[in-house]
Formats: sequence, structure tokens, C-alpha cells
Amino acid sequence: MTMQSKPGMPLAVYILALGIFAMINCELQVLGMMPLMAEDLDASISQIGYLVSFYAAAMALGGPLLTLALASQPAKTTLYWLYAVFVLGEVLGATANNYGVLVLSRLITGAVSGAFFGIALAACRRLVAAELGIQAVAIVLAGIMVGTIVGLPLASWVGEAYGWRASFWLVVLLALLAALGTAIWLPALSAAPRMSVRQELQSFYSRQLWAVFATSFCVIGAVYAAFSYFVPILTQLAGLSQHSVTWLLFAYGVAMLLGNHTVARLAGRGNLRILAAGLLLQGAFQALLAWQAHQLWLAVLAVLGLGLTGISMNPAMVSRVMQVPNGERPLVNTVHASVITLGIMFGSYASGQALEWGYGLQAPMAVGITLALLGLLSLLLDRSPRLQPQCGLNAASSQP
Repeated sequence: MTMQSKPGMPLAVYILALGIFAMINCELQVLGMMPLMAEDLDASISQIGYLVSFYAAAMALGGPLLTLALASQPAKTTLYWLYAVFVLGEVLGATANNYGVLVLSRLITGAVSGAFFGIALAACRRLVAAELGIQAVAIVLAGIMVGTIVGLPLASWVGEAYGWRASFWLVVLLALLAALGTAIWLPALSAAPRMSVRQELQSFYSRQLWAVFATSFCVIGAVYAAFSYFVPILTQLAGLSQHSVTWLLFAYGVAMLLGNHTVARLAGRGNLRILAAGLLLQGAFQALLAWQAHQLWLAVLAVLGLGLTGISMNPAMVSRVMQVPNGERPLVNTVHASVITLGIMFGSYASGQALEWGYGLQAPMAVGITLALLGLLSLLLDRSPRLQPQCGLNAASSQP
């Protein structure tokens, strides 16, 4: 079974979103418990912060390798393996008695998350009729949005109330529930048409695909250039209290969900126009925040605007990838997730460097505006020819 017989959204799509939610909670949980973990493990705050970087690096590098290794397996079997390894990695973190073991835990769970994103996105498109494909993708990606809104405060609250290890056990429970839901509700999707490693890699001999990846890198990098420093920007430039910033960040998350829903409804009608509009608006809102942050209502407007036009572009970005030849292959989607992760890392790093060089709290928005402009330029490369003849699904299906 690769497609349901009548239009509708199967429960399995929401189960995949739950899996994404568990993985995002795993990624972000450390940020809400840094002092607790540092004290318990006799580590510095910066060392605990590096755990996020280890996770992201494993996701970006290990995810594609893991996807390639599991490429011949049916989607349901692959998800079982990923959940099993993820749970083992998270249990390792929950029981870690030193920093090194925790690093190993983050490397394992990060690599699994990278593979899971690509495989889940490829699977959800096969669960629904073609006209519902983008909506299914948006629901799965909503796991990221909800995880971002809920994950950090939830980890912080659980850590304060029951200790940081309890947050790890909570993620284990979420992953087990998602695995159980997968066993019950996900149909036995066949493996994607078999391709050799060489054929899988030949999917990437496409200027169009790399132009699509470049746009996604710039969209997410631009968002995180500013988002990574929202707290000091809003407290020092806008004069908000820490409590008020918390509520504004929650509103930012709600704006992301609304934007995600809107983009999902529009994505199939013109991804290039949607992304161009999103990048233009993102640049405008970043400029507003940079030069008018001292005006409270304008700062709030800019933050909410960035929520509507930033990460919420995900459905259009994923839809664009899947329109490229071989774009529905799990490996292509996993590499796309890796590119997005690298965009997050680069945006945050570039803004941090600009601050270290003394350019002030307007610098993160300047980095964001630059990346948004580069993203607009990347849209012009969308129809470039391929580097060499495609070795696609038809070729793959002829293999024994």
C-alpha cells in the first residue's frame, strides 16, 4: 500500500509528526537545563552548550550516512531501527555519569534524527493522495514548530522539578509512543525503488537541486542569525523583561505555526513566488528590528513577522526539493535536512562572530538580511541544467 484510496489525512502522518516532536525535544532539551547539567556533571556552561553543536553535527553528517545504509529497507522497518537506536542513545544520556558518555549519547541521537527527518518526509508523501502531499508534509513539519514552542520550556520545567535526567526519560517515553503508533497505524510501505550507492549519489548531480538547497540554507540561516540572539536583542534594545521575552517567544512560535499552515496551503501553487515573498518580508522585518528595536511595538511586530515568514517556509522548501528529479528519495530529503542544520549553525555562528568583532546587537540582523538577499539570488538558479544525465527512478526500477 503506497497511497490511500480516498482523500484524507491518515493518523500515520500525525504519528510521524510525533516522532519529529520527540527528536526536536531531544535536540533542544539541553538548552533549558544547562546550569543543572553543568553542576551535576562537573562541566562548564560552554561544555554543556557544545552538546547542542555535537547533536547538530551528527545530524548533518551522520544522518545521510545512516539513510544510505538503510536505503534498501522498507520505510516501516527503517523507522523501527531508527527508534530503537534513538531510544538506546537517549537512555545512555539519561544514565550518563560523565560528560564523555553524554557526548556519545548526543552523537547517536543526532545521527538518528537526521535520518529520521528525511525518511519521515518521504514516507508521509506516500501515505496520501498527491493533492494532499504538501499538507501531509506540513503536518509532519509541525512537529518541529510544536517542539520548538513546547520543548524548551517543558525541558526546563521538568529539569527544575525532577532533575535533568527526567527530561531525557520523557523523550524516551515520547519516542516509544511514536514507535508504538508506527507499529499500529503506519501501513507496510514498500521500499523505494532500489538504487545502488552510485545511483543514489548521482541524484545530486543537479545544479537545480543545489540551488534549491542553497535557498533553504539561506532561509533558515537568516532566521537563526537573529533568532539565536533574540533574548539580548529584546532585553537590551527593546527594554523587555525576561518574563515578557518568554511570552513574546511563545507568540513567535504561534506565528510560526500559522505561517506553516498558510504556506502549506499555498505551496503547490508557486513555491518560487512564496519563497521570494518570504525572503523579502524576512529581510524587511530584520531591518525593522535592527533599526527600530527601541520602539517596543515595532520590535514586537518584527519578531512576529519573522515567525510568520521564516521557519514557516519549510513546506515550500520541502515541496521544491520533491519537485526536482529524484527529490522524493529519502537520501535527498535527509541531505536537505542536513543543509538546513548547517544553515542554523552558520547563521548562529556568523552572528556570534559579528558580535565578537564589536558590531553591536544590530549585527545579527545585518547577517540575516545578507543571507536573505543571497537566498533571493539563489532562486534565479532554479532552472539551471543538470551537470550530467540523470540516473533516476526509471533507471533504478530496471535494476534486478
